[in-house]
Amino acid sequence: MLTHNLGYPRIGDHRELKKACEGYWSCRLSAADLQAVASTLRRRHWDVQRAAGIDLVPCNDFSLYDHVLDWSLTVGAIPARYQSLLDRYGPGLELYFAMARGGWQARGDLIPLEMTKWFDTNYHYLVPEFTRQQTFSWLARKPLAEFEEARALGVPAKPVLLGPVSYLLLGKEKEPGFHRLELLDRLLPVYAQLLQALHAQGATYVQFDEPCLVLDLDATAKDAYRRAYRVIAAACPQLRYILATYFGALDDNLALAAALPVQVLHLDLARAPQQLEVALSGLVATQSVSLGLVDGRNVWKNDYARSLEMISRAVERLGEERVWLAPSCSLLHVPCDLELERDETVLPPEVKRWLAFARQKLDEVATLRGLAQATTCKEYTAHLKQNLLDQEDRRRSLRVHRSAVQARLAMLRPEDEQRASPFAVRQDKQRRVFRLPWFPTTTIGSLPQTEEVRRLRQRLKDQTLSAEQYEAAIRSQIERAIRWQEELDLDVLVHGEFERNDMVEYFGERLTGFATTVNGWVQSYGTRCVKPPVLYGDVERQAPMTVVWSTYAQSLTPRPVKGMLTGPVTILQWSFVRDDQPRAQTARQIALAIRDEVRDLEQAGIGMIQIDEPALREGLPLRRAAREDYLKWAGQAFRLAAAIAADETQIHTHMCYSEFNDIIEAIAALDADVITIETSRSQMELLDAFVAFRYPNEIGPGVYDIHSPRVPSAEEMVALLRKALAVLPARNLWVNPDCGLKTRGWAEAHEALANMVAAAKRLRAQMQA
Repeated sequence: MLTHNLGYPRIGDHRELKKACEGYWSCRLSAADLQAVASTLRRRHWDVQRAAGIDLVPCNDFSLYDHVLDWSLTVGAIPARYQSLLDRYGPGLELYFAMARGGWQARGDLIPLEMTKWFDTNYHYLVPEFTRQQTFSWLARKPLAEFEEARALGVPAKPVLLGPVSYLLLGKEKEPGFHRLELLDRLLPVYAQLLQALHAQGATYVQFDEPCLVLDLDATAKDAYRRAYRVIAAACPQLRYILATYFGALDDNLALAAALPVQVLHLDLARAPQQLEVALSGLVATQSVSLGLVDGRNVWKNDYARSLEMISRAVERLGEERVWLAPSCSLLHVPCDLELERDETVLPPEVKRWLAFARQKLDEVATLRGLAQATTCKEYTAHLKQNLLDQEDRRRSLRVHRSAVQARLAMLRPEDEQRASPFAVRQDKQRRVFRLPWFPTTTIGSLPQTEEVRRLRQRLKDQTLSAEQYEAAIRSQIERAIRWQEELDLDVLVHGEFERNDMVEYFGERLTGFATTVNGWVQSYGTRCVKPPVLYGDVERQAPMTVVWSTYAQSLTPRPVKGMLTGPVTILQWSFVRDDQPRAQTARQIALAIRDEVRDLEQAGIGMIQIDEPALREGLPLRRAAREDYLKWAGQAFRLAAAIAADETQIHTHMCYSEFNDIIEAIAALDADVITIETSRSQMELLDAFVAFRYPNEIGPGVYDIHSPRVPSAEEMVALLRKALAVLPARNLWVNPDCGLKTRGWAEAHEALANMVAAAKRLRAQMQA
């Protein structure tokens, strides 16, 4: 009964990779320094997995920025705008980070690749770009180099490759008249070449990640899978192939997957345990099954009794030698090590006993094998007994259940989810209240957070700064930010969110039912890491969370200042959520807490309130059949949070880095007065859904990509806004960046926003001419 892992967190226990990459970008570290840090992390992670008892350890799962970007370099899918960099530097760091981040240092004014969510996770990948005449070649040696590195260290390494069909499906055609799957026959020779090289270097197993197999696939995509794996099997029949599927059930794609010429089929049984029985019946006699029993997406301890029951069923049907054990997916999506959490005032010991991070999940995989094979051994009997006690402790804990929350939910009425008047009535009232110019300018919420600001929060935690001193320092930051925005002549201001460590963690620290961590970092994109709170129990707001900062900011200026809140669906999606009740019920609990905050902000005189929902699209089920129910309860949760606002109070929301076409009706049903979205990287392409639907409310399509250090010109922003004006009513158009400015520096943000304001004024002048 072999054990293996699908992937391990890249960032390091203490975000060493983030710090090294940012050191390289700022020229504090050399390329050699960066690669040395990366090599050290790979070795450390391989050692952790070997020490845990993992038989096959993944390699090529490591990435400096994004694994899909890595694969674009590997197969030579380099857009034409980067050709000069490729010609000059080859497939090195200059090209790599230019594709990830855009114009970099003196490398030219280059627009980065579009970024979007990796299935239904908060991880963002860089979208491959394909043209009709696209060619592929083995350009970067990374998969082979990391396999050679692992083998030299004696690691039982298993190369991880992004499967050819999923790679193409995850990309976009950048010109009309063809489908990206038509490129498959040009791509497959690169795979064949790489597989032959891996075999020559001693590889035995290769893992192909094909997560698109859990999606709704048409006949063309299914045929692409058959053709692809026939070529792969013929190219190097000596290798043994693991087909990894995750994030859902294979369902109607099971027969397709089982018929592919692969030796091992991996199933995500954390997300879709119901698929086990059908899969056991569908495997061919020569195939093994990999049971993804340990949840790679959440932090709760594995329920050993439940997992052992599934292992027993698989062994009974297939025999022990054809059953493998693994996490459900890559452990990229969970923090590194629970043992780093030593502050009991942050993560209570009782809650900590219910959790397992990446390192502990490896131990769970090995322990499950031991329990399945040696149930009479005293050591494993003790493991099982303790696990049962931990599960029961969590079920019975008084921390989890709050009767007042349950009673309030039971009293809700349908009218609690509806604004008092329709949008047209509200819009008229709001225009009379705010008297904004055409194309009002604003930002999304957060302003640059310097090391000074982060140090303030740390000093408050360390108690080297009193609460009074901290509050005074934050007020000083807010006042400076208000004056800075007034100088830029922005129309609608924000307080800057200097008191917030993260848009979800901040609220998790202030609501019951949540616990936070000190080192529970998870990669969101590139070097951006977040610490999702652990949502373990019933949620309730016990005191105002943002009112003091918003009202102080508003007192400094006659211009409107938006109150800034995170929406219930995003708090749900970007937390590690309890799995003992329906997610819809948890979302409604959070919505009630945000509703209370909306009421208090409004009563304190805040006339614009932004309830961000960047994760709404992310939470969409991967299968179309399950989407209607999700969109219904997600929309209800948002409206429950916002509907208490009076007609004159303008409710904003923000969504970023998502495809909107298939959920546009649900977005309209949120009934937000103003929505801001990401559109600059896609050159307004994402606006198409709002146009086709004739979205009725006000909208701010982002004109400044804040995830790149590149500063766009006013002319470029005017061109984007003209694209928007060609399809949207001018009276409904706002001007704003794509997302919050937290990760940008003050100087570049000032230049970019000055250009943005200039672009808006230029359009206003043209309207008046």
